[in-house]
Amino acid sequence: MASREFLKILRSARLGDVSAQQQLASAYLSGSFNTPIQPSNALIWLEKSYFSITNQLLSINTSSGNEISPDLIGAPELFGVLEQISTIPLAETFNSPAFKFGWESFWRIAEANTETSYAARWQLIDLLLNPSRADLQSTLSDWISKQDLNVDFSSLEAKVKNYLVELAESESSFSVQAKELLIKLQPKNEALSSLWDSWLTSNNEDALIQAAELGLTIAKLTLGLRLAQFDGVSSETNKSNASLKKAAYWLELAAKDGDRDAWFALGEIYRRPQFSGYNAAESDRCFDRAADLGHAQAQLRKGANLWRKREKIEEKVRGLQASYWVWQAHQQGVAEAKELLGKILESTPNPKVNDWYELALYAEKALDHHAEYKLDEEWLLMCHRLIVANQFNLSKAELLLCEVGQLQHEHCVVVDIRWELPKILPRLIQIDTIQQRRTLLAAGKAFASAESEIEGNLRQRRYRFDRVTAWLTSNFAKNPGVVEAA
Repeated sequence: MASREFLKILRSARLGDVSAQQQLASAYLSGSFNTPIQPSNALIWLEKSYFSITNQLLSINTSSGNEISPDLIGAPELFGVLEQISTIPLAETFNSPAFKFGWESFWRIAEANTETSYAARWQLIDLLLNPSRADLQSTLSDWISKQDLNVDFSSLEAKVKNYLVELAESESSFSVQAKELLIKLQPKNEALSSLWDSWLTSNNEDALIQAAELGLTIAKLTLGLRLAQFDGVSSETNKSNASLKKAAYWLELAAKDGDRDAWFALGEIYRRPQFSGYNAAESDRCFDRAADLGHAQAQLRKGANLWRKREKIEEKVRGLQASYWVWQAHQQGVAEAKELLGKILESTPNPKVNDWYELALYAEKALDHHAEYKLDEEWLLMCHRLIVANQFNLSKAELLLCEVGQLQHEHCVVVDIRWELPKILPRLIQIDTIQQRRTLLAAGKAFASAESEIEGNLRQRRYRFDRVTAWLTSNFAKNPGVVEAA
């Protein structure tokens, strides 16, 4: 449940208080006031704050007879909001309605040559060049081609490559990350290619070692796996401490290059009883790093570990972290993840079998023609609640009391009504379908624009529920032909 302080800030932000809007954005970025971390929401509120300040500046300039600058980025009044914008993980906001604003802002900040520019440049570099974001880059390229930007994706890539070189040579806090990415992107020269080909075609061990010594990441990884006998080829007779030390050396070098398989293998080595450096905590750290980099088995391991320790972990809803990592593994096709995910998350993929189905159909029809029916905002919100309840098979108490705007996480919804009914345990429900995501998006927009106190207390909601459902039934059940199936 949102704290009183958060709700106070939210009310002020909705009334146009730019300071409150920035505070709200900060909360969505940091998780303060028990706020879910949602970069997309942070960007939306910073957009509102930016344009509020810009309009004020334009109004002042116009009234004073001063010439209006086409770009106010250098205005001191905008410094704070621009600084906040540069900290947002831009790649995580692509589906946000404010993404275009964020995209344009990052480029303006990057070109401004201020301290904030370093952060903006790194974000653009990560978005356009990082190999791990290849799928997003393809989508972004399509998006750019549809915009009236007078630039193509390849030109922007060339521009941020210059940023990358400058950052790597700078003394900024991003120089180490920039150097690591440069290593990832470096082209394999002819010598390295020749050595690697020699290993692939004739299993030339000397060529493999030379390629590793020359810095080829895949060679470091391969050599480390062979020494640790994780390659499925080496014999099982020489699992000595000495060979594991050598393996760890090469795998650590590959891991520093950002190789997730190397991190996972290091986690395995630190668990080996014959390894003199045996360290369970370090093993978990390596597995976690591999999971962060997208290693499917590591994600499953991390999720399973969090699930086992759920009683000892401090989190608002037990199992939420665990379910996220297991879901990530499931998305990558790990078969074992499906069973564990079923233990943690409920699943409601078929809304037609839920008790709210018919009422939800009526509610959708009412929303489609709300202007015609002249429905009050409170009634519209109740209609959204009915549709959400149908999609996720909520109880009546959950329907009336859930914080609709806070339900959605990346992989599931969190239904928690303990703020009103402490004995009712929270539920984690998997988001199974596109329709469920659309429902959450539409409801989230409706509740975000509504006053927080408009729905009243539980007694008032119950009364409104009875009135709304009776009206829906009387208007739409009489004429089934007007109701379309979801």
